[in-house]
Amino acid sequence: MKRSLTLGYVPLVDAAGLIAAQSQGFFADEGLEVTLSREASWATIRDKVAVGALDGAHVLAPMVIAQTLGVGSDATPMIAPVTLACDASAITLSRRLGLDDARPAAALAERVAARRTMDASPLTFSSVFPYSTHNYLLRLWLSEAGVDPDRDVRLTIAPPPRMPELLASGIIEGFCAGEPWNSVAVAAGSGVLAARACDIAPGAPDKVLGLTEAWSRRHPETLAALIRAVVRGLRWTADPDHHDQLAEVLSQPHCLGVPRAMVAGGLAIARFDEGRPTHDQAAWLLDQMRRWGQVQGPGPDAEAVYRPDLFDQAWAKA
Repeated sequence: MKRSLTLGYVPLVDAAGLIAAQSQGFFADEGLEVTLSREASWATIRDKVAVGALDGAHVLAPMVIAQTLGVGSDATPMIAPVTLACDASAITLSRRLGLDDARPAAALAERVAARRTMDASPLTFSSVFPYSTHNYLLRLWLSEAGVDPDRDVRLTIAPPPRMPELLASGIIEGFCAGEPWNSVAVAAGSGVLAARACDIAPGAPDKVLGLTEAWSRRHPETLAALIRAVVRGLRWTADPDHHDQLAEVLSQPHCLGVPRAMVAGGLAIARFDEGRPTHDQAAWLLDQMRRWGQVQGPGPDAEAVYRPDLFDQAWAKA
């Protein structure tokens, strides 16, 4: 059994399950020695997991599907045996836009239409990665307001921690990212919260525990222990009585490095459920990938990527 593991994460509130599993000793209880590695971007996470520099990671929910297909990177069969969080993201708009807070989507659509009439340059918005729930949430929110995300605005990609800075400097006029970065932008006075993930697609998965299929086949006992430890971390995180303690841990410089109050706000809105992935989650993500032209054809078998069977087997061995 492989006992020494390195798991990657991007500094976001929805990494809380992994961080709690370490801080509360759940990894140690399963006989695992885990190092959590804070990574700069999702592309770095993807590449390090693929080549084995990381044993696994806090991963964007659609990224395991994209990587399995070889969309945007070399094909590497991936699995997601745990869903880490849902509803942990939001859309934040620049205060410079001066939009009606009561109807920001409609007001933005009017602004976009006016700029098109004047032949002005399109407004720029960012999400965290092409293959991310955040990209799909932003596109859905824009399209439901009558804005074509591929023609009426410019969509770019940026790491989540950079979003508030890009918004404040005027490089972008809005973004979709996970907490605490929406709260950071609002607290700085540069951003206005326009919509939360639960308003757009309730229950859509944000992040999963991502590992290569090859790694999981080589280390089945380690995988089972890892699943149990992470799920115990999620259960502990889901209890509001633990949020003050967890916010203190997450706010530290080596974790998220933002004020505790902003972390606490993110913990209050994110859903840390039992962690069991579902094929319905994979199907919704694949539908979005097809809708926005990222995938043509049938795509991968959901049962090969999202693995509730491995989740169930881990608990059967507990």
